[in-house]
Amino acid sequence: MPLATRLVRAAVGVTGRVAPSLAARAVVPFFSRPLARLPLSRDETAVLALAAQDVIQVGGHPVTVHTWGDGARPVLMVHGWKSRAACFSAFVAPLVARGFTPVAFDAPGHGASGGRASTILDYVRAAELLHARHGRFAAVVGHSVGGLGAFLALRGRVTADRLVTVSTPSSFPHVVDSFCAMTGVGETVKPALRRTLERRLFPGEVDLWNRFSPVHRPEQLRLPVLAVHDRRDRAVPFGEAERLVAAYADRADLFATDGLGHRRILADPGVVEAVLAFAAAGGHAPDLAA
Repeated sequence: MPLATRLVRAAVGVTGRVAPSLAARAVVPFFSRPLARLPLSRDETAVLALAAQDVIQVGGHPVTVHTWGDGARPVLMVHGWKSRAACFSAFVAPLVARGFTPVAFDAPGHGASGGRASTILDYVRAAELLHARHGRFAAVVGHSVGGLGAFLALRGRVTADRLVTVSTPSSFPHVVDSFCAMTGVGETVKPALRRTLERRLFPGEVDLWNRFSPVHRPEQLRLPVLAVHDRRDRAVPFGEAERLVAAYADRADLFATDGLGHRRILADPGVVEAVLAFAAAGGHAPDLAA
């Protein structure tokens, strides 16, 4: 059992049944802190070594930015929770070869960046700062929670020609539900947890459970969308991708894989090629359904 799961189960315990609000306050730090940083493989280390690296400030923490290429046709890649920019290593060389400039960052508390915790708003702020530097992105690619951040950023100040989501939930409440399911936080604690998250992590945010969800107000986002998802993803069920694509209807396509799971999907050559073809295409997303 992962360390975070053991700690949350211990924090909730009997308290969750008799004092849900107290249990929720004990759980919130685990919701925003990755606790462990994903180690680098040899191949990932080699790819990062080819990048130009610098630092931006997000929420008072130094955030490491990795950039490959000559600056033309920037593509922003946004990693998921408990991950890092290096998870997109398989995309870097093919993107550069096709004239794109891959740009990725390690969110606070992840990878080479400072801090211990982050939220979806830190992802959005990092995307905004990189947009101010590079201008309109040729594409944004977001994995898992990074996809949630990408949707929210693109409804704000960030602009792009195309959006790719990989293993991304269709709703923000799903993040809480999956966290509770993984850690054993029961239904008695969940309402209190949501209220505590609102107060402690997102003060001043209005209607965040809807507004942070990709399927909220799809008419606000007119760019083509490609959802890549594995049918046997145990972290984010395949139905989430189907709901996302249904919400965006005529401007969204689904690329389905079978057996790659939640993380290995990012290293699959077929997935890389599909994402590159979509990023390079003009007009509506091509028919890439597997």
